[in-house]
Amino acid sequence: MNIQNFSLSEKLVSSSYVRQGLQARRGHEQLVRVLLQQGKCPEEGWSESTVELFLNELAVMDSNNFLGNCGVGEREGRVASGLVAKRHYRLIHGIGRSGDIAAVQPKAAGSSLLNKITNSVVLDVLKFTGVRSVSSCFVVPMATGMSLTLCFLTLRHRRPGARFILWPRIDQKSCFKSMLTAGFEPVVIENVLEGDELRTNLEEVERKIEELGAENFLCVHSTTSCFAPRVPDRLEELAVLCAKHDIPHIVNNAYGMQSSKCMHLIQQGARVGRIDAFVQSLDKNFMVPVGGAIIAGFDENFIKEISKMYPGRASASPSLDVLITLLTLGANGYKKLLAERKELYGHLAQELSALAERHGERLLHTPHNPISLAMSLNRLQTHGTAAVTQLGSMLFTRQVSGARVVPLGVEQTVSGHTFRGFMSHADAYPCPYLNAASAIGITRDDITLCIKRLDKCLKSLSKEACGEKSESGSVFWLCTN
Repeated sequence: MNIQNFSLSEKLVSSSYVRQGLQARRGHEQLVRVLLQQGKCPEEGWSESTVELFLNELAVMDSNNFLGNCGVGEREGRVASGLVAKRHYRLIHGIGRSGDIAAVQPKAAGSSLLNKITNSVVLDVLKFTGVRSVSSCFVVPMATGMSLTLCFLTLRHRRPGARFILWPRIDQKSCFKSMLTAGFEPVVIENVLEGDELRTNLEEVERKIEELGAENFLCVHSTTSCFAPRVPDRLEELAVLCAKHDIPHIVNNAYGMQSSKCMHLIQQGARVGRIDAFVQSLDKNFMVPVGGAIIAGFDENFIKEISKMYPGRASASPSLDVLITLLTLGANGYKKLLAERKELYGHLAQELSALAERHGERLLHTPHNPISLAMSLNRLQTHGTAAVTQLGSMLFTRQVSGARVVPLGVEQTVSGHTFRGFMSHADAYPCPYLNAASAIGITRDDITLCIKRLDKCLKSLSKEACGEKSESGSVFWLCTN
């Protein structure tokens, strides 16, 4: 409805009513105008009706939705199912062109605008969550691992003679495979134990650079967010080393956007040394479906290089999902979720600590990890590894998702490389443990239910250890009492 159509409407409906409707329409349009002018996440969230109006306006700008369109090409935005069309708000053409994921499509002005706005809004969020000096970013329709691979492949053109990627160990397969998929050999740096924490071995990092030669390293691949007792890498020190030896630095910031501490580490690393790009997941940080990531950095030209490395057009679904989410939440809504997560981290730590004490265990002291916590399982280990792994099974069948039980002595071979003590980020961590995390979206009720069910499982296993039949019907015939 434009001004002319509203004027014509006054012939059919009272002009006072039509003017009221026009004012309401202008309220929606003003929000869109500010978004287009500023390119920032709105302070207050939009209503669903405003979001849908905006998306429908974008959709009618794409050629597949033109009333008189006649498509005779091989890719004309045709969709067989009306349900699929609705799911995507009829934004069918995706983003980018065959040579550049950031390029504008001539026959998809609406989808192209969606792409540009999403990247601009996400850049604003990166800044207000802590990385103030970030200069460029883009949403890519791949999860974190493949997005890291894209960064490594881009660096290959800058350092064609490089063979190695220096990688402080973190026991997650996708991180390791991202380097192998790009065709590089990971040089694994074992972590050092400081108290309960596993931290970056800076001396070994420098020794490996001297041994193999800085020119032979594609980059340093560091990590922020991780499972306790591992803690974020010493990013500032690594960034200084990278600047000193002229080695690029890629940071896996998978779910670190929700932590002010992780974001501060990236900001400080870029300030005192070198960080070329940092990658974060959309689903873990914004509560959207899996399948997207944000690649960001401090050199706009390098981030453009990465976007141009992506072959072909790309799905617009991750961009659409995160834009809808941020427009609905607004900056204040997202900041509120971050504050709640941080508060509940303290609550989860208190509850886990109290539970651990009741069962003769302890909460591991990992103050440098702002998201994940770990509780020892020493008493279960006295009954064998089977008791430790059974706890994980019991929690899963009782609908406690996300908790990780890490036994001792697990060996895992990933693409030809054998990791001892797999899942614990170390060859021989001193004790088995259970992980729980306070991630964005967690509620107090989630914590209460988890602690209640974990307590019940530990009591049940304790009875089994003393020769009493548990609800599972099995008996260990062991007792430490």
